[in-house]
Amino acid sequence: MNRAQGLLLAYLATVIAATLVHDPGILAAGLALTLLLAGRQATALLLRTLRTVLAFNLAVSLGYLMLSALRHEPPWDTLLLLNLRVLAISTLTFLFITRVNLFQALGFSRTLTYLLGLAYSQAMAFRRVHDDFRLALVSRSPHRPALKDRYRASAAAAAWLLDKGLAGARETAQALRTRGFFND
Repeated sequence: MNRAQGLLLAYLATVIAATLVHDPGILAAGLALTLLLAGRQATALLLRTLRTVLAFNLAVSLGYLMLSALRHEPPWDTLLLLNLRVLAISTLTFLFITRVNLFQALGFSRTLTYLLGLAYSQAMAFRRVHDDFRLALVSRSPHRPALKDRYRASAAAAAWLLDKGLAGARETAQALRTRGFFND
């Protein structure tokens, strides 16, 4: 077992433990320890995590607030625990991703390494497409694009990516059908 694999096991054990802990104080201490391990990058890591989980936590918290209001129960303990747990696990995940080489961590399994390679290549392809759309918007605008223009460009990029994904899925399904995987 190499260092990356040991860190992967420690990460998985910590995530499982964080899902089993129901004391906000312990979760806060875990979050503080994670930020301490991040060192000088702690502020950037925390801001990145907050930007990432904000929409999810806001939607879930509002839903739970409405449910609690209907039940006439105080929601604050559960909301604190839920939001703190998501923040702690997400912060740990971002720290893990930046510090550990996933290909080395999954090196014990050819299948997992292959799947990671596929996922990584897809993510890089979509990132390149996103950068191309962003650069196209910038190059076609004589001044900085307004928020409305950026929303339109994002919607067009999302529609293009959805069409590309559907076309790829259709081709894959046709290839599988010709090989006898579907019995219509």
